[in-house]
Amino acid sequence: MTIVSNSQLDPAPDTETIDLGDMDQIEWSEYAFAQGWSDGFPVVMPTEDVVERFIDTVRGDNEPLPAMSPRRVIPTLEAMAANAVMAGCRAEYFPAVLAATRAVLTPDYNLHGSLATTHSCAPMLLFNGPVRNELGINCSSNCFGQGRQSNATIGRALQLILLNVGGAMPGVMDRSTQGSPAKYAFCFGENEEESPWEPFHVRRGFSPGDSVVTAIPSEAPHNINDHASTSGVGILTTIAGTISQPGANSIYCNAPIFLVLGPEHAQTLHRDGWTIESMQEDIFHRSRIPLDRVSRENQESYADMDRPLIDGHYHLTPGPEDIHILVAGGPGKHSAYIPPFGFTAACSVRVAHI
Repeated sequence: MTIVSNSQLDPAPDTETIDLGDMDQIEWSEYAFAQGWSDGFPVVMPTEDVVERFIDTVRGDNEPLPAMSPRRVIPTLEAMAANAVMAGCRAEYFPAVLAATRAVLTPDYNLHGSLATTHSCAPMLLFNGPVRNELGINCSSNCFGQGRQSNATIGRALQLILLNVGGAMPGVMDRSTQGSPAKYAFCFGENEEESPWEPFHVRRGFSPGDSVVTAIPSEAPHNINDHASTSGVGILTTIAGTISQPGANSIYCNAPIFLVLGPEHAQTLHRDGWTIESMQEDIFHRSRIPLDRVSRENQESYADMDRPLIDGHYHLTPGPEDIHILVAGGPGKHSAYIPPFGFTAACSVRVAHI
């Protein structure tokens, strides 16, 4: 049975084989809890034959992986596959898990900073392209919520990899003050079929037929409710007012934010002629925070950090292009704002089809 070591001080390889005899699933879960290998939920037993089946799905993906913070060990396929098994993934999900791991190991993601911070961030995983339908990733109603195995277990697998391979144990190396439910799993897909604009990954330079995962350390989604506005400008007024938060990390950290439009809001905005670029410009200017909403102490702190004060306002992002807009969800006049950790970037990686 392949087991993943959780010791942050152990310089030995991050996988080992342990004979657990005739241990059943319940006994295995209790054993995993005792070893510190679980996120608090029961975990599936990662037997060697099942782990090997997962690895078979990525045999042709030989690009080396960099060391993973905070332990600074290089993840092995065996270790990552064992954690994907424990998370409840199906074998066919493993290429997506591997791609998500590559995304958070991209230097611009700032994995070490996102784990050492006291902020409540977790890895947000956004999927685009054919992989959404191939793996049954929820892009529609309740896409941020429960009920879909792929969303739940792909996101959870990455979190277990960060815990068991990277060593990001809560309260030890994961220093979040309060944490977030998103730390269990935060994985969804863009509702490309109901979006009136080009898919997010195409706007980032990928082909429509590419399967892509985008990762960024972020807070859980903040709901934006607007049932009354019947115009695009009305919806954007509500959005700008909702995301204009003096307590957001992005006000002093140069990082992008995500705006996830529900399909009904998206259709109204498109009907009224709004493009991605024109929405970015509008929200960038109307979500800025006036000086009188920022404490004197924070004003002094921002000045020391060279955070620009423009016409008596602070902008949430460095520029309009740092407001990433996409469509996800189902029926209903709701959208969502996803604030970032800060000092980070949205990192996109192709999911290999082996």
